[in-house]
Amino acid sequence: MFQGVWLIPVIVGSLYSLVCLTCVLIARTKSVLPQNTPTGGWPPVTILKPVHGLEKNLEQNLRSTCRQDYPHYQVVFSVQHKHDPTISLLRNLQAEFGPELVTVAVENCQAGSNGKINNLIGGLAHARHDVLVISDSDVRLRPDYLKTIVAPLEDPNVGFVCTLYRAVMADTWFEKMELLTINAELTPNIIFALMTGSAKFCLGASTAVRRSTLDEIGGLSSLADYLVEDYEMGRRIWSRGKHMVCLPYFVDTTVDLKTAMAWWNHLVYWDQNNRAARPGALFSTIIIRPVPCAVLFALSTLGSWFGVMVVAGAIIIRLTVAGIVMRWGLNDREGVRALWLVPFRDVAALGSWVLAFTKRTTVWRDTEFALTKDGRLVLQEGAVCGGSLSQGTTSVSQSR
Repeated sequence: MFQGVWLIPVIVGSLYSLVCLTCVLIARTKSVLPQNTPTGGWPPVTILKPVHGLEKNLEQNLRSTCRQDYPHYQVVFSVQHKHDPTISLLRNLQAEFGPELVTVAVENCQAGSNGKINNLIGGLAHARHDVLVISDSDVRLRPDYLKTIVAPLEDPNVGFVCTLYRAVMADTWFEKMELLTINAELTPNIIFALMTGSAKFCLGASTAVRRSTLDEIGGLSSLADYLVEDYEMGRRIWSRGKHMVCLPYFVDTTVDLKTAMAWWNHLVYWDQNNRAARPGALFSTIIIRPVPCAVLFALSTLGSWFGVMVVAGAIIIRLTVAGIVMRWGLNDREGVRALWLVPFRDVAALGSWVLAFTKRTTVWRDTEFALTKDGRLVLQEGAVCGGSLSQGTTSVSQSR
């Protein structure tokens, strides 16, 4: 009976991966068409881009924000400290594209423990328009992005719009592990939730919302202590009867991890995000983890021939599905080349899943916080909280 328990996740998880593959391929056929001009014309937009530190590919990511095929928009690059090393780059972009397009905001706001929200509050003070697009600093945008994400807001019943994303530019083995977490695990699960309607979510790396909608839910400052600020924002919006729209449109997010420990902390952080948003959903994901559970089954049979065959079968199905998802679903050749790392990532993810329920602290931008039961961040005694927390992360309230 004990051995049979481990076979359940192997079977269920393998079937679930095939369902996710189907959802991804269907979503791929639903490409976003070029947007027609709304009845009232394109509304002026402010893009809020919180920045901290000289990240990999930063200049290209920021420059892509300034090259949108859109009639009237403003880009606000916000930093928390006047000594931030990115300021000279931001000033150069402002000089190149003009102050009418680019605003550089240097504001040391401390509304709470969530550094991304602190940074966004500083940028929002310089925003000139009611329609806001929040785009993380590690996200690269195509020229049609702004029209694509803003168009659904023509419907007054739409509360916010977000887009899908895929990881790119992973160099080291641990950056490739991070890329696989996003492209072979998180994004397919998000698409499953989107296609089946099994869960609602808000992807904070790429979101459009009206300023008036933010005011209705208490403003950005009311989100400043939440670990999963994007999910909390989305939850408040749809709880007021507004609709969410997630477009089958991909933006690219650059993977930038300096050490293997940074990767591990971020893997745990992903699961802590999901536990904070929907702990029951995260707990249930134990039944859709075929590779690590197949290994546990093989160990329980003392390495029997049948146990080894179960492991081999689970890995073959996992690699096949992940390869098709990344190559034909996400057009991700990087992930396909790193496919051999997927089983190791999956085994490591079982450890991060356990820690998500047992670890009461989280590391965010090298700062340690305690986590409350309602998903809030509390700075650990003796820790220093600065503007280094300017970049948030995305969570999804669904089985992952």
